[in-house]
Amino acid sequence: MLRKPGALLAASALLLLGTATQAAADTPPPAAPSAACTYTPAVPADNFKGIPVFDPVKAARPYRATLRTGQGAITFRALTDKAPCTTYSFKFLAQRDYFDRSHCHRLTTARIYVLQCGDPTGTGSGGPGYSFPDENLTGATYPAGTVAMANAGPNTNGSQFFFVWKDTKLSPAYTPFGRVTAGLDVLQKIAAGGEDDQNGPGDGFPSLPVNIKRVQIKSR
Repeated sequence: MLRKPGALLAASALLLLGTATQAAADTPPPAAPSAACTYTPAVPADNFKGIPVFDPVKAARPYRATLRTGQGAITFRALTDKAPCTTYSFKFLAQRDYFDRSHCHRLTTARIYVLQCGDPTGTGSGGPGYSFPDENLTGATYPAGTVAMANAGPNTNGSQFFFVWKDTKLSPAYTPFGRVTAGLDVLQKIAAGGEDDQNGPGDGFPSLPVNIKRVQIKSR
């Protein structure tokens, strides 16, 4: 498990996340499904907005999220039926402006094809002050348009997430919780702009800055 911000991808399925610059290994053992959604206090607590209390009725309500970025808008449908704990957390943070005025800090253009966001510190080491269990991992795949959680191993989800901009192969260890419905072209434009290789070839900070102005949540 890597602990250095921006460490080089050693294999095709390594993703950095916040909560102390976390990264999951190429083939981490899948976590057993959680029987209940519990948000557990954790460090770091950057831009702390509180800790949600899971409400299954509210969590079941479908919604779409639109990220208004400097490169264009990206909209995804939340998989509230498949990953209610994750989608409830994302909505909780978005409605409290957690992601506003942050930026996507990592783009990979080799081996895996993702744009990673959700860290208010922009360093790859930030987190919301809590963690929660994995979901929706059985048979998980990551085609273009997938929105999934980054993590540091089983049940270490926080605020950081990634968009898949091109079909990619990852071990089923990262909770898929959304599907892009508009803005895949924006993600592909960002990817075409390249990155600075600061973490190694094909892995670094996006050359086209992806500043998140705001995240809008709409019921559907």
